[in-house]
Amino acid sequence: MNLQDRDAGVVWHPFTQSLLDAPPIAISRAEQVFLFDTDNKPYIDAIASWWAVLHGHSHPHITARIAEQLEKYHHVIFSAFTHEPAIELAERLLERLPKNQKKVFYSDNGSTAVEIALKMAVQFWSNKGIEKTSVIAFENAYHGDTFGAMSVSEADAFTKPFAKLLFPVLRIPTPVPGREDECFEALKKCISENEVAAFVYEPLIAGATGMHMYSEKILDELVSYCRKKDVFTIADEVMTGFGRTGHEFASGGLQHPPDMMCFSKGLTGGTMALGATSVTDEIFNAFKGESRYKALLHGHTFTGNPLACVSGLASMDLFEKKECRDNIDRIDKSHQSFVQKLKGIKGASNPRSKGVVLAFEVQSKDQDGYASSMRDNLLGFFLSRGIHLRPLGNTVYILPPYCITNEQLAKVYDSILEALARFGEC
Repeated sequence: MNLQDRDAGVVWHPFTQSLLDAPPIAISRAEQVFLFDTDNKPYIDAIASWWAVLHGHSHPHITARIAEQLEKYHHVIFSAFTHEPAIELAERLLERLPKNQKKVFYSDNGSTAVEIALKMAVQFWSNKGIEKTSVIAFENAYHGDTFGAMSVSEADAFTKPFAKLLFPVLRIPTPVPGREDECFEALKKCISENEVAAFVYEPLIAGATGMHMYSEKILDELVSYCRKKDVFTIADEVMTGFGRTGHEFASGGLQHPPDMMCFSKGLTGGTMALGATSVTDEIFNAFKGESRYKALLHGHTFTGNPLACVSGLASMDLFEKKECRDNIDRIDKSHQSFVQKLKGIKGASNPRSKGVVLAFEVQSKDQDGYASSMRDNLLGFFLSRGIHLRPLGNTVYILPPYCITNEQLAKVYDSILEALARFGEC
């Protein structure tokens, strides 16, 4: 029995409708930018396996660091114990973050990193004896699939079955070009009419809902206003962190840094599951007290897992090299050039790029969002060309590992032009 048949008998896959979707492609190995199936067919992983694989698959430096750690210890409870990999990763991460970030709380993934930040924001005010529980988020946001993260994500097909179980959230427009003033006015109105604990957002690029891009200037204004009004800001950098927007971190270019930052995906170079939430001293100190009930009573079994932390350290080794910065700049320039070409291509709407992220919409009669038939057509088409692109409805995006070559990028671009010629306006 082949792997696909065995898989069908026992495995439930994420974001998959088993009656409609093709069987998953069985992967036997991965190297650099390529995934290889069991027939040894290569696929260019042009979305870095859900945006996580920064430096390419099976990177030997990361592999060696993990193998070395395996000889020491695999896992250590992180309550009442600590270890060097977790300490060093926090030290090196904080060195690269805005200077107001002082402490790191570990978890397992991006959704839990956001969940923890939300709990910190609300409990901060509770510990101070102040009732502030409202949260502001962008319309059409996505922050994860746990219940708190679903609450601050937009109400849609992903969250509809759980609507009555989610806490209410104040919504403001994403400040894409043309809606900046509307967004700012909506933020001020929400804060003036509610007791707001925090504002959560993806900085510069709103990812899973369509790679919507906006400016540093408006984000600086939003964060600055929140600070004046004692509203905490939570930057969800799960996707945007570690060079994806061209900055080391999307928040790094702001004059007004956030109070909390959330990380996962590229944190370990896409090697192992790890989440992290960084905070200011002001937030950390509010959880100190004579009562144990003032502590953050939250944790995960694999919080601060040594193997995951070592993979994070190995990824940081590579991220700090000049070669990585050069690759980010090279991909950025290549994307900018392709965006200009797309502007003259029929069927491509709103081509845009920021850092290593490129996106556009395929103009189509089918505008059924994530469930559009266009999405299925495009996914199958790209796979047939040996390219892994996973459209968000009608939105096609590229978010590659940094090791992708110019020739490999050209192949991805050519397949997109071919897809537009076939499917645009269908």
